[in-house]
Amino acid sequence: MIVVHYLNNSRSQRILWLLEELGLDYEIKKYQRDPKTMLAPPELKAVHPLGKSPVITDDGPGDTIVVAESGAIVEYLTGRYGNGRLVPAPGTPERLRYTYYLHFAEGSAMPPLLMKLVFDKVENSPMPFFAKPIARSIARKVKDSFIMPNIRGQLDFLESELGKSTWFAGEEFSAADIQMSFALEAAASRGGLGSQYPKLSAFLARIHARPAYARALERGGKYDYA
Repeated sequence: MIVVHYLNNSRSQRILWLLEELGLDYEIKKYQRDPKTMLAPPELKAVHPLGKSPVITDDGPGDTIVVAESGAIVEYLTGRYGNGRLVPAPGTPERLRYTYYLHFAEGSAMPPLLMKLVFDKVENSPMPFFAKPIARSIARKVKDSFIMPNIRGQLDFLESELGKSTWFAGEEFSAADIQMSFALEAAASRGGLGSQYPKLSAFLARIHARPAYARALERGGKYDYA
């Protein structure tokens, strides 16, 4: 049995969505973030030494398989259980685009969004009165000069890419779209993805309308980025 070790409001949600798209049976073990630090609880370290989510366990032949990292989990599940579903055929241009976006989601799209989250917290966190002007000035300068230009550049690029095809890998929906979902949901929440990006906004509307996405939300519970 596949078990998803699910952390609230995290990349874990897209793993549930993938499992629903593939029609696989699975169980969920839920974990809650620390309300002050927003970090994962230490119990996750019993599953994987880094104590992060998503991570899945799967009963393999004679042993339990542990897979961490969203991209690795996507490759594992589609490779072992997909039977060719949600992955373009090898050797095609679509497969190359699929592989690119499977890695782009975490390698390029998420880092500036994470940096923005961190510097937003620096800018707005309580601190001694004499430190506030300095900390806020530094945070704003980093965001204005580095973080937001990177985010806008990536959103411009992705908007143009969806002008080439309906989905990120081509005309067929694929697991690359599932992998890209969290970054774009995060960008819509805190990174400036709005009506000025009509193709990306339409992408989010399409994925949120998929029945498997809705089933994943029902199983996973509250998810602020939906």
